[in-house]
Amino acid sequence: MTRFANPDVTGKQLWLLKSEPDAYGFDDLIAEGEGTWDGVRNHTAARNLRTMREGDLAFFYHSNIGKNIVAVAEVSVPGLTDPCDAKWAAVKVKPVAWLKTPVTLATIKATPELAGMDIVRQSRLSVAAVRPEEWALIIDMAGGLVSLS
Repeated sequence: MTRFANPDVTGKQLWLLKSEPDAYGFDDLIAEGEGTWDGVRNHTAARNLRTMREGDLAFFYHSNIGKNIVAVAEVSVPGLTDPCDAKWAAVKVKPVAWLKTPVTLATIKATPELAGMDIVRQSRLSVAAVRPEEWALIIDMAGGLVSLS
């Protein structure tokens, strides 16, 4: 594993995207090179998708299996409509890097500085905002990022 420089988050919105790894995991995104984030049927999560801008960064969270943040993705194409239902939102994302060590939901819940995260407060929300200080702490807890290659 090659260490990957932490991306500059200045001026970017930060997010957390949840997916079941047996349905669509980070390995699937890597294999595609760019994937469409769609199928979101929650109004708050859809509003978050509509708010995303090109270049925004997102933690990739494996839900149900693992329950951990495993990687970072980047919004490559914002402002799309869901291909199955035009009343819902979608974006395209590209893989950026793995976390050196996944950060588990249990660890997040046990960290007082992360108690305000949406993943703790609104556990079913599949697309959630992340504050810069939360982002930095999670990257630190993970031991940094590593290259995809």
